[in-house]
Amino acid sequence: MALPSPDALVVGAGLAGLVAACELIDAGRRVTIVEQEPAASLGGQAWWSFGGLFLIDSPEQRRMGVTDSVELAQQDWFASAGFDRDEDAWPRRWAEAYLHFAAGEKRAWLHEKGVRFFPVVGWAERGGYTATAHGNSVPRFHITWGTGPGVLAPFLQRLEEGVRAGLATVLHRHRVTELLVDGGAVTGVRGDILEASPAARGEASSREVVGDFELRAPAVIVTSGGIGGNHELVREMWPERLGPAPHELLSGVPEHVDGRMLAVAGAAGARVINGDRMWHYTEGITNWDPVWKAHGIRILPGPSSLWLDATGRRLPAPLFPGFDTLGTLEHILGTGHDHSWFVLTQKIIEKEFALSGSEQNPDLTGKDLRLLAQRVGPGAPGPIEAFKRNGVDFVVADTLAELVEGMQRLSEPGVLDDARVELEVLARDREFDNDFTKDAQVTAIRGARHYRGDKLIRVASPHKLLDPKAGPLIAVKLHILTRKSLGGIETDLDGRALGADGRPIPGLFAAGEASGFGGGGMHGYRSLEGTFLGGCLFSGRQAGRAVARG
Repeated sequence: MALPSPDALVVGAGLAGLVAACELIDAGRRVTIVEQEPAASLGGQAWWSFGGLFLIDSPEQRRMGVTDSVELAQQDWFASAGFDRDEDAWPRRWAEAYLHFAAGEKRAWLHEKGVRFFPVVGWAERGGYTATAHGNSVPRFHITWGTGPGVLAPFLQRLEEGVRAGLATVLHRHRVTELLVDGGAVTGVRGDILEASPAARGEASSREVVGDFELRAPAVIVTSGGIGGNHELVREMWPERLGPAPHELLSGVPEHVDGRMLAVAGAAGARVINGDRMWHYTEGITNWDPVWKAHGIRILPGPSSLWLDATGRRLPAPLFPGFDTLGTLEHILGTGHDHSWFVLTQKIIEKEFALSGSEQNPDLTGKDLRLLAQRVGPGAPGPIEAFKRNGVDFVVADTLAELVEGMQRLSEPGVLDDARVELEVLARDREFDNDFTKDAQVTAIRGARHYRGDKLIRVASPHKLLDPKAGPLIAVKLHILTRKSLGGIETDLDGRALGADGRPIPGLFAAGEASGFGGGGMHGYRSLEGTFLGGCLFSGRQAGRAVARG
């Protein structure tokens, strides 16, 4: 039976695609979503996320005593982005537009849809340099009540309403391999129908082809995500400025995040830019209960853990936990090794460790107030204790000698210097004998506790690592964890894909990570965090509204 002819095709059923589709539904347009994965994975990467959203001058910030403004946020964003290429013209404009969205209607728009936020605002990417260098000057990381699924919920509901109204169709197991081009305009898609798969959310699904398909529409919106699940492509695009590509990588996203559609869009004439800009984490740990291949989880650390490289040497200032993701990545890879270490105490892990991911935060995801109350009580949250018990990267010991012995068991022979680890721990602890110090990390810890949110739930009271009352000692082996592409399909502010001549390609749009979250890379070289889901929301909305206008 022939399918009804849609007004638009959306390639990819992640957050950006859902937002774009919902905008079309709201405008009374017919939309078909084409998605290679089974229905179990509807919502894409956003479902797995911690649900952090970047907002500026929000009520939550003001209640926590934080003064923020568009001017301060733009100062931080552009200092972090480091735009320095001719290709950055549209990314700059997208960044400016997004900042005004984050300071303006973003919160009210989401609030009207039922999205709510945890009252304590997090302080991610603290920087630690100067006012004109990388980092957030103030806390801006707003955790969605319900985490990633809470962000998705209103759009999934609206899509379901659109399906019931006959305005929306979702075609799972349809993998696009070609954009149809007629007279220079994109007029539809062609691809493979994959066999039905029982794969649960995030699990690898079959790639067995059982048929083909062709769909036509006046507009095609590409919202297919980035390359983080494709390690071969990550290494191919790896920039020299970050050092040699890691030999070992953990995946922070499912395998289906493969970047295929970037090449497909490029073959249809779209300009794909800034492919060497990417965002990967250095605090990855091996998931003891994996869903996908090489499944890693990111530690969202407070500032107190002692960070050592693979040899046992302390990372330099200001490469402290949570301060500069890519600066830390570059330094670690410059040592010739792919891993590093946190050394901390039970007191620190209880207060400062959070794990990225909706499934690792059942209290926030499930909106469970009783479970949430345990975060301010004694003991670490259950998922963190589970990693401490079961995770292959954790060492727990009563003495420093026993801790180092455990670290050696997880290290290659001859890499970790026992004496160096002892020197770094003892030297760090001596800095706590006074209320003043030359140690920049100790100063940062004390300074962080002046922020009400950090003192309440995020930063442990300053103490020596060898203080027996704070123990036991803990070491965590950290790996490089893939996450996001910061480049992508170049677009104008309506999400129209641009060709090599800088002109829009009729009928072709892009949004979300596939467009570098807007323009082909609105983050530049670095993210301020909380901006990936927000970028999907904003760029998906822009593209959906532009197509709806016709």
